[in-house]
Amino acid sequence: MKKKLLSVMLVGALAISALTGCGSKETASDDSQKTGTTTEADSSSDAADTSDFDNSEMINVQSREDGSGTRGAFIELFGIEEKDADGNKIDNTTEEANITNSTEVMLTSVAGDEYAIGYVSLGSLNDTVKALKIDGAEATAENIKAGTYKIARPFNIATKGDATGLAADFINYIMSDEGQKVIEDNGYISQGSNGAFTSDGSTGKIVVAGSSSVTPVMQKLIEAYKAINKDAEIELQESDSTTGMTAAMEGTCDIGMASRELKDSETEGGLTAQVIAMDGIAVVVNNSNPMDEMSSDNVKDIFTGAVTTWDEVAK
Repeated sequence: MKKKLLSVMLVGALAISALTGCGSKETASDDSQKTGTTTEADSSSDAADTSDFDNSEMINVQSREDGSGTRGAFIELFGIEEKDADGNKIDNTTEEANITNSTEVMLTSVAGDEYAIGYVSLGSLNDTVKALKIDGAEATAENIKAGTYKIARPFNIATKGDATGLAADFINYIMSDEGQKVIEDNGYISQGSNGAFTSDGSTGKIVVAGSSSVTPVMQKLIEAYKAINKDAEIELQESDSTTGMTAAMEGTCDIGMASRELKDSETEGGLTAQVIAMDGIAVVVNNSNPMDEMSSDNVKDIFTGAVTTWDEVAK
């Protein structure tokens, strides 16, 4: 009887040990996921987890401020801006939109909000957000060149009258083989060049001001130019397209930057514009959003407030 009892106790202990072992393995697996330890399943894909995305949630629309060239081009290209009976342009962006005042803030806002949607310059796009295909076309420089991705606009610089001195020399650099290579290398589309660059050695200081979308590539152009003309001093002021054009008209900057076509009032104010590059506008969502593409009509409906939740977006 004692032997039988000992045998039963031993079997029970072994069963408990086996169960405990199984539990330990499961816990270890859970812990490895919690602590970020790579498992076989984890290593098979680097894609963001979209499984918890709730399609019934409200769409958090992110737009740019009034005066932004990116906003101006975006609402025009998607038909969000329309003319009234008197021919006046009306911006129909939903009043529920959160307004961001720069490219950097837009990227941060969308990256930090699972249910957000916004738009940025293609050249400023990074992996903190996901760019959607529009009407089946991916937002790439190659597709803009091919004409399949149609959400594109010009990058303009403008001066009051003809540029002279250092401003003229810098503009000559921008439009040279070397300057347009900087533009291409940073993900924008060259508009052709004026040949190889030779500086005239101009010195002094100029101010370049305006669009936050143009600013990143302008910073690269300034750095490359100053490597050639070391005596040049160029101050870069980031704001928006309208502010840049106003500053150029008023003479508070030497070169204005706009990420759109110039308005009639700006050319009538004495500004001479030059396209330095073409740029796409990428419609972006959070990386956890399972959606990969939209139609142009989808985008318009979202940004005008006709569609307010993710499950309303047409497939």
